Amino acid sequence: MTWKPKLVALDIDGTLLIPDFENGFSSEVVTEAVTDAVLAAARAGAHVVLASGRAPLSMAGVADRLGLTALVADLTGQRLHVVASNGSVVFRHAPMQVVHEIRFDASDAVRTVLEHVPAAAVAVEEHGVGYRVNRLFPEGELDGEMIICDLEEMISTDVSRVIIRDPDSTSEDFVNLAKQLGLHGTNYFIGWTAWLDLAPEGVSKASGLEWVCRDLGVDAADVLAIGDGRNDIEMLGWAGRGVAMGQGPQVVHDAADHVTATVQEDGAALELRRWFP
Repeated sequence: MTWKPKLVALDIDGTLLIPDFENGFSSEVVTEAVTDAVLAAARAGAHVVLASGRAPLSMAGVADRLGLTALVADLTGQRLHVVASNGSVVFRHAPMQVVHEIRFDASDAVRTVLEHVPAAAVAVEEHGVGYRVNRLFPEGELDGEMIICDLEEMISTDVSRVIIRDPDSTSEDFVNLAKQLGLHGTNYFIGWTAWLDLAPEGVSKASGLEWVCRDLGVDAADVLAIGDGRNDIEMLGWAGRGVAMGQGPQVVHDAADHVTATVQEDGAALELRRWFP
């Protein structure tokens, strides 16, 4: 097999970080095996790009803790590319510089969802700070500050991403609700809890990675992408090789070229070591 990835796109939660499924968020610890495999790919000359639904502030912290930010700077003299907010934001780090952002009017979609889950919490990203929220999210789910704001004020201007969270619902409740509502003019992604991300229509991790590939001169056929969630489906189908984590739902497995071991079994490391031993 002569193919070798020129760019490695990595989801974070459930791929690099082990989720706490009971509480709905990830630990901030990456195992030594996964850390070593990620850094080995960068040392071998591959562009390593984190691609997540997380906000830029949170993703920058993960890149720093991995040692990826410093390694890329040492090896190339360049800053790390990161795809955040499910593809709505691309930034270079460090220092953080947003180089690509797509915004949209989410007001109608937010109001439509809240008609069905009126007690839900809503968050809008505030880059480099945290989130503006209509009510507090469960502890540990959002990085940075939570700034309480009036809902209508939050959605009165275009945004890059909106999060809707209902601790009293399940992820399947949100899957069914999103299908029922249609949510025209938006793209949506559902997490392993009752967590709904609204993004501009046509925007996904794949579209964010396309921007990065154009900037770096890499073809999609030369991309290895690894992820576990429904928000990874477009990315796994777009990449030259899309790999699903073992614990991901069947719909994610179906979108991938290969299924690796679970995150608890260091599945991302197993796949990376296949190409970067």
